Amino acid sequence: MIQNILILFLIAFGAVALLIPLLRIFAVRHGFVDKPGGRKKHKEGTPPIGGLVIFPVFMGLAALSGADWSRDSFFFMALALLLVVGALDDGKGVSARIKFCIQFVAAILVVIPGQAQIIVMGDLFGFGRFGLSFMAIPFSIIATVLLINAINLMDGLDGLAGGTGFVVLFWLALSCLIKGVAMPLLPVVILMGALGGFLFYNMRHPLRQKATVFLGDSGSLALGLSLAWFTITFASGEEAIIHPITVAWLLALPIFDTCGQFARRVSQGRHPFDADHDHFHHHFIYAGFPVGQATAVIVMISFVTGLIGVGGIWLGLPEAVLTYPWIALLLLHIYMSMRPHRFRRLVSKIRGEYLVAKE
Repeated sequence: MIQNILILFLIAFGAVALLIPLLRIFAVRHGFVDKPGGRKKHKEGTPPIGGLVIFPVFMGLAALSGADWSRDSFFFMALALLLVVGALDDGKGVSARIKFCIQFVAAILVVIPGQAQIIVMGDLFGFGRFGLSFMAIPFSIIATVLLINAINLMDGLDGLAGGTGFVVLFWLALSCLIKGVAMPLLPVVILMGALGGFLFYNMRHPLRQKATVFLGDSGSLALGLSLAWFTITFASGEEAIIHPITVAWLLALPIFDTCGQFARRVSQGRHPFDADHDHFHHHFIYAGFPVGQATAVIVMISFVTGLIGVGGIWLGLPEAVLTYPWIALLLLHIYMSMRPHRFRRLVSKIRGEYLVAKE
């Protein structure tokens, strides 16, 4: 089984790594680039083609590896819908209202006919299992839409959204191995491989000083939907692979940041979806972290939160023991997000102590 999993990963990685340079040439030639200016800090036009390579490769290989068409077909339809709308937005621009409506359509597709529904939340507070009953469908739809937007909002540094998604998928794959289940593992590994091939061109590393392609709205929206699909389906049903509180820890950082930004903007009398430069990742840049280093630190934080969510359950900790610290961290993050200057000072202090220790 491990050999087949590794082969699928390498095929997905190789396919994306080979296709991106070809599509990049085509995109540049036809002017399909994300141009610098305004809030965008990159210095030259960069093709936002990542999602347009990652997800066709993922869907093709997932279908060939034995997709459950009675359910997965709706997931693929929703992905295709977001890819089209995202590509149109990357190319010519789509109004925020239309994009938001399309996100709800995609969420409805995966939640109702696709049956990706959170029905039981588990023993979150230590008083017994907490079921959602008639709220299961609306809660699942809203959670899916919020996660789509959370990943979209996180896509602000080279390699950040893709790296965070890779980490979440890694913990899901490890959870499958711990449980000894093969079929749910295959699409996760395929998407990991496809993301890995993209990150070679998008994440800064010794061989690449800046991103040569972006994920694009098409990619960030599709990645958000994919993470919602996998985490919800893995945490639901009688034979659930993970617990709902594990999902909360796996996605802690995008959830925290989205809630913090919404709270801050609303408190300022602004629309919750207004764009600005006060996201979690912006604090690291203002504190003097280079982009590559900031991405590495934030992705490592996501790795640690995933370790808490998966490792805590694996060690037998009660779900409530994982719930209350998560809530405390969420409230702390919201508090700090509403005071961005304090947040930046804290990150600056951490960077200063890191530099001193390094010397």
